[in-house]
Amino acid sequence: MSIDVQQPRPYEIVGTRIQIAGTAGGAFEANFTYRLHEGHDEVMDSFPAGDGVGGHSQFQIVVDVSGAAFILDRILVEVFHTSHKDGAELDKVVVPVVFGPKIVPGYRVYLEHTVVSSETLWSIAARYYGSGNLYHRLVAANPVTITDPNRIAPGQIVRVPQT
Repeated sequence: MSIDVQQPRPYEIVGTRIQIAGTAGGAFEANFTYRLHEGHDEVMDSFPAGDGVGGHSQFQIVVDVSGAAFILDRILVEVFHTSHKDGAELDKVVVPVVFGPKIVPGYRVYLEHTVVSSETLWSIAARYYGSGNLYHRLVAANPVTITDPNRIAPGQIVRVPQT
């Protein structure tokens, strides 16, 4: 059996309705499980994929996590199938994502800001949020591109979460 999660992409910013999509299959009875968690709460369910004779098919589900009591701004999206022999989680794919509502209350979308010379995260936060003190939102929303909050470069693209 195999699983290829194509959405969400790693470190994508997601809202309270998370779309999980890709291809899976490779067994006669192909039932897969998804789990979204961050160590404190989780949302979990299953879905079928495959063609009933060992082939693969696309899957696409939308998971509503608005009722989850997530505390952290990082969520792990896991997709796997369970061994009928011992209940082990097999062929697990784990995709870390950024949970927008923990960064900006009421998160809906993000803008892309191209850094220009002399800008800082403080000045970008002041422009979009009205306060430089909220620069930590930009750091949380850009875990791959902002590894040191004191160093951003002209031309760098910064995601700016919005309500």
